[in-house]
Amino acid sequence: MSIMCKLLEDMRNEAAREAALDSAKETAIRMIQKGKMPLEEIADYVPALSLDELKQLEAMVMQMA
Repeated sequence: MSIMCKLLEDMRNEAAREAALDSAKETAIRMIQKGKMPLEEIADYVPALSLDELKQLEAMVMQMA
């Protein structure tokens, strides 16, 4: 595999990871906005995000409310 092909593949993989993380954040934000579940439980349903990341999202959601 050429260096250019490897770079393009790495870029695609990174874009896919970022898209998955964005989707996880959107899901977590919706769950936080509903307010029916503690962050520890949300972490079980959205394992791509750490509890610290969920706390940051919760703080952001509360500021926007």
